[in-house]
Amino acid sequence: MDAAGDGFRYCPRCATALQPLAADEDGGPRTRLRCPACAFTHWNNPTPVLAAVIECVDRGGRLLLARNAAWKGRMFGLVTGFMEAGESPEQGIRREVGEETALEVDALSLIGVYDFQRLNQVIIAYHAAARGEIRLSPELAEFRLFEPAEVRCWPAGTGFALADWLRGRGIEPRWLEGEARR
Repeated sequence: MDAAGDGFRYCPRCATALQPLAADEDGGPRTRLRCPACAFTHWNNPTPVLAAVIECVDRGGRLLLARNAAWKGRMFGLVTGFMEAGESPEQGIRREVGEETALEVDALSLIGVYDFQRLNQVIIAYHAAARGEIRLSPELAEFRLFEPAEVRCWPAGTGFALADWLRGRGIEPRWLEGEARR
């Protein structure tokens, strides 16, 4: 992978430097990173990421937002994670919620699917009704519980999923940085 983490620089088959080369595909000519020696194509497809709006049903329906230990500042967001091979998105988000918070998910419902091009990801967001004692994994530094009407959304990625979940409950989202539009 290159230093930015957004793709390969060298062919994983033969180690030749990849080049932006055009080739005919289903939709016509398309330029992608390709190997001029063995014809390998780096597709650079988006990575599926799972996200959960966690509603703590045993804490009055308050929402759990967490701060990732790697984040600078005091930003709190949704619990997220990557799918593992062989699991469905539903199995994956149940696992992630359990691993990151120790909460048990009672029910899941799909909120939506969101494009996050900045990180070349597709976010699959769920509402997770959960309960139990909150114990954070080392990946998370801290959490806060919010009344749904008090939470503020962020104008990117999972913030749009949180806003859609709030709207679905008749709550007009408030935004951290002015008004976000979708």
